[in-house]
Amino acid sequence: MRGPQDLGGRMGFGPVVPEVGEPLFHAEWEARALGLTLACGGLGHWTLDESRHARESLPPAVYYSSSYYEIWIRALEVLLHRHGLLDRDTPHPRRLSADRVPQVLARGTPYDRPLSTLPRFAIGQRVRAKNTHPRGHTRLPGYLAGHVGVIEADRGGFILPDSHAHGGGEAPERLYTVVFDGAEVWGRDGEPGLTISADLWESYLDPA
Repeated sequence: MRGPQDLGGRMGFGPVVPEVGEPLFHAEWEARALGLTLACGGLGHWTLDESRHARESLPPAVYYSSSYYEIWIRALEVLLHRHGLLDRDTPHPRRLSADRVPQVLARGTPYDRPLSTLPRFAIGQRVRAKNTHPRGHTRLPGYLAGHVGVIEADRGGFILPDSHAHGGGEAPERLYTVVFDGAEVWGRDGEPGLTISADLWESYLDPA
């Protein structure tokens, strides 16, 4: 789906202004929002891709009027409702104890997977990002759909978020770094010399 987060090339949202010496959190509640989201994710009822899809599926009016961590909390509410976790009497045997949090966060969640298939594309090959508009989750930016780029690197196999976000299994695919020329994507209004690098799954691409 092309949710409200897919803003590439859209005008009228104002500049991105980096904040010098920006703190990790601007208010105490933001730290709590992050901690609560991570703690609930540790219950194991949803995947990273499902949680991302929940944030990106918020109505545009809600998404655009919310701060970064407000978006996280609103999406967490959706996930808790969806998985029936708001009943305080429901047991959650996968609770993560506080002493294990640093270990779990340091380990992370590897998303790379081995593949038995040969790559469909070669480094240096021209490819076209498919012009598709899926109803479910996708990591193909809308502004790249239909445009031609060049394979820069083969990253190996990774879980396909389009499947993983909706309970369809990991369905690992080969991931490529594809470089697009700014003029190809933005036309004559693009910044001269600009290139865009995107990590795209094999099913997102066709030979050009």
